[in-house]
Amino acid sequence: MQNAFKNIILKLSLLVALTLIPMGTTFGQEDVVAKTADGVLPKATETDKESKPAVEDKQEEAEKAVPKYEFTVEYSIPYTNVKSQDSTGTCWSFATASFIESELIRQEKGQHDLSEMFIVKNIYKDKAQNYVLRQGKANFSQGALAHDFINSAHQFGLVPEENYSGREDNSKRHDHAEMEVVMKGFLEAVATQKKLSPKWKIASDKILDTYLGDSPTRFTYRDRSYSPKEFSESLGFNGKDYQSLTSFTHHPFGESFVLEIPDNYSNGSFQNVPIDELMETIDFAIENGFSVAWDGDVSEKGFSAARGIAVLPTNANRRDLFTTPGEEQTVTQEMRQDAFTSLATTDDHLMHLVGISRDTEGNKYYVVKNSWGEIGKHKGFIHLSEAFVRLKTVAVIVHKDAVAAMKAAKETSEDVKTSVPEAVPGN
Repeated sequence: MQNAFKNIILKLSLLVALTLIPMGTTFGQEDVVAKTADGVLPKATETDKESKPAVEDKQEEAEKAVPKYEFTVEYSIPYTNVKSQDSTGTCWSFATASFIESELIRQEKGQHDLSEMFIVKNIYKDKAQNYVLRQGKANFSQGALAHDFINSAHQFGLVPEENYSGREDNSKRHDHAEMEVVMKGFLEAVATQKKLSPKWKIASDKILDTYLGDSPTRFTYRDRSYSPKEFSESLGFNGKDYQSLTSFTHHPFGESFVLEIPDNYSNGSFQNVPIDELMETIDFAIENGFSVAWDGDVSEKGFSAARGIAVLPTNANRRDLFTTPGEEQTVTQEMRQDAFTSLATTDDHLMHLVGISRDTEGNKYYVVKNSWGEIGKHKGFIHLSEAFVRLKTVAVIVHKDAVAAMKAAKETSEDVKTSVPEAVPGN
């Protein structure tokens, strides 16, 4: 016990030392950020520049790229400006904030720029408690999922970006690498103690305050004073209005289950449906004015944020992969399951699905708004081919009204079919 106590004192001393060092001091964060973090954009090394370049490298690549793909947008959902998560693994918050912003426009609540980092900070607090209560046997990282944003907003409210940016200096980039290391070291020490006082939570919150700033309890926005909860209520936001969907065969269709992915730290449940139904839901939503929060895998060779294209080619090594439409794989339910269980498909990025487009050959694509800044020809938007979405989608979130409306439309269609009398031979 005495050694454990000395260990926590030592780590707390390190924390104090770090908080006294000027914020401009660098600690080689680019080498600390895990490349498996959710959607993170670490500074590229010579070995990983092709697979995961930093934002600056992507911009340089985008300027050189001259894609010959041309797209015609068939359906487009109103959206807010493209933003950048910078060097953080918080794509889940940026994607879902954008999704909720589009929802507010759809519901005629006006256009708002919501603070991603207000939600991120609350999720860090929740993760810290989860980590300690599970005595260190839990995931503590920068990643999370779309339902975590929605659940946190439902519980604690929302804040406009202008009232809380999560940065001491708004001219600087988001970078949580050092903060994650300090938090993880602190929590590891706390989790080894046999008995804890409430003070560890105060100390944990102080670390977050040091790096992200104090969260507002009240703020003035458009000449009115709000608490975060009052602001979300004024917008009519209700977290229970949203449904999480997925499609895998290791659980029965028609039932909900806890999706087994590392960033599902909160053990959120997803309704399991066949892939055909999932794709129909996405299509119906977009075609009827609803956008979709998308969680999937972007590690395929056919994905290029800089070129604004993602395809699932039968030959991933063809030289004209990003210049000319070509043959793509036919995706089955079994292929999806094999990719998921073999870890070829993981939930490494979340984006906001805002439209449907077609290329010059008539092939169908889904337009997603990314959170890596206005890079590439399409200024931060990417056209994901239908085959790519069919295979690499891990989960989606959509308003429950879209799901209910689609089911009602299908039932009506089936009723019409059954009510049409069969033709009598000879008549």
